[in-house]
Amino acid sequence: MTYTARKEWEQHYAEGRGWRRLGERERQLLAEYAPAPEGGGRALDVGCGTGELAAHLAGVGYTVDAVDLTDRAISRAREEYAGVEGVRWLQLDIERDDPAPLHEKYDLVVMRLVYAFMTSRGRILHALGERLSDSGALVIVTPMADNTPAERRGIALDDDEITLAGAGWKTAERLDADGLAFLVLRGPCHSETGPWRSDRRPPTP
Repeated sequence: MTYTARKEWEQHYAEGRGWRRLGERERQLLAEYAPAPEGGGRALDVGCGTGELAAHLAGVGYTVDAVDLTDRAISRAREEYAGVEGVRWLQLDIERDDPAPLHEKYDLVVMRLVYAFMTSRGRILHALGERLSDSGALVIVTPMADNTPAERRGIALDDDEITLAGAGWKTAERLDADGLAFLVLRGPCHSETGPWRSDRRPPTP
C-alpha cells in the first residue's frame, strides 16, 4: 500500500468492494498455528479492510487492534461489526504513520492480502516482528504469482518473495490455504539497524 494510492483505496471501499472472504481453511490454520493464549491474547490485524478477520479473531479469544490505511474501510468495519466486542478500529498507515497507537507487544500479527502492496516490506516486517511476544507469530496470507493472472500480478508474491519474507526468522512455515500461501513466522526477527523499531518514529515521507 503506497501513500499515493490512498485515494484509490478509499474509492475501492466507497464502491462497496472488499476482498476475498476468509476461508474455512484459513480459519483452521489460524486455530492450529496461532490459537489465542489461555486466558486471551492480543492480536494486530494489519490492513484489516472491512473487518472480517478482526471480528473472527475477537471471536476466538483475541483482543484485536485492526488497522487500515483508509477511513472508508474502517467506517465500513465499524458499521458491519458494531456488535463485536474486543476490537479497536484504527485508521493508520502502517508504513508512514507514528506507531504510537499500537501496543508494544502482540501474540499474533496478521497481514492478510496486504503484504504484496507494501513498498517497505522488509522494514515493516522487522518492525512488526519486534512487537511480537516471545511465543508470538506473524502470519502472512497472500495470493501466489503462479496462480494469479498476469494483469493482477501486483496483488501476489512469487516464491522468491515468500522466501525473502521468511529470511532471518527463527522458524518460517509455509502452508497452503486453498491456493493462498499461509506463512507463519516466529522469532521474532529483530533488526538492530532497521527504522521504525518499536521505540522509533517512522521516517518522514
